[in-house]
Amino acid sequence: MKLSDALRQRLSLLRGEQPKDAHTPPLRYFFAELLSFGEPLVRPFLAAPDIKLSENPRVVILLPGFATGPNRMRYLARQLERAGHKVKRWGMGHNLGPTAETIDILADRVKAVEERYGQQVVLIGWSLGGVFAREVAKQVPGSVAKVISMGSPFSHSPYSNNFWRPYQLVAGHSVEEPPIPADTRVKPPVETVAFWSPRDGVISRRAASGLPHERDKSVALRCSHLMFPNAKDCILALVRELEA
Repeated sequence: MKLSDALRQRLSLLRGEQPKDAHTPPLRYFFAELLSFGEPLVRPFLAAPDIKLSENPRVVILLPGFATGPNRMRYLARQLERAGHKVKRWGMGHNLGPTAETIDILADRVKAVEERYGQQVVLIGWSLGGVFAREVAKQVPGSVAKVISMGSPFSHSPYSNNFWRPYQLVAGHSVEEPPIPADTRVKPPVETVAFWSPRDGVISRRAASGLPHERDKSVALRCSHLMFPNAKDCILALVRELEA
């Protein structure tokens, strides 16, 4: 395909209409997400989360959100390691959307980590990373102890967010036609916990919290979407889930 044709195809994905049944967060919350970019500047002046050493250390794999990579999850990884958990990267660099091989590659990664450490793995996924985590758990449930999603759009409509147009532009496919055939609303056959926030300016609460039959538990937090990996209340909630 010519470059010009590829560009036209990508730009065409910016067009389209959001279905009437979609639910999106208020725009005031979307613009408030910009405040998160100042968080690293004030972090040194804030007290670190009060984290105690775990009596039940877990092996954890962190799956980053769309357009982010392992470095964006580094602070969260350090806090979980303070509790004594073994935290591993997902092994796929930056998350630029799914490919036909994404879930197979991640499943192999999960099985390899389980075999290396001799225990089932807890998958913690932020945003799109949480959607991936749920699909991986469906493929290799015997290797997964629990899935925790943070602001992940697994429920409702794929248009129930304020980012579907930029996502389509970067990922190169419609949110209705991902390269991986899957019903993200189906619950994996493992314990599944959905973190969501009424202050999330990117993903609708309906998409991130899910319905009762789509997850085992939902946990409401009060952070913006971009702050899930850094917010103190989210980190402490993760520590509690890992201890449970």
